[in-house]
Amino acid sequence: MDADVVLALVFMLVVVPIVLGIGSDVYKRRLAFRERELELLSRQTAEKAAQYAAQAERLEQRVRVLERIASDSKSDLALQIENLRSAKVN
Repeated sequence: MDADVVLALVFMLVVVPIVLGIGSDVYKRRLAFRERELELLSRQTAEKAAQYAAQAERLEQRVRVLERIASDSKSDLALQIENLRSAKVN
């Protein structure tokens, strides 16, 4: 056998599998990192969505109270509005 052929064969049987193994490990680590990154991002997004939903609910409750005050002709409107201003907002 020619020395070049033996060297090429050794290269293919030894070096190529080592390089492919290392490359595979790097790819797996990168994939795991990306999955973890996306998981954290989705948690943050869910938390923000929950905060927005809670804020929207508080605003809807305030609008309902204002609608009731505006449509109720037997109540003292000024007193109820002042009570709303002094009430604690969540």
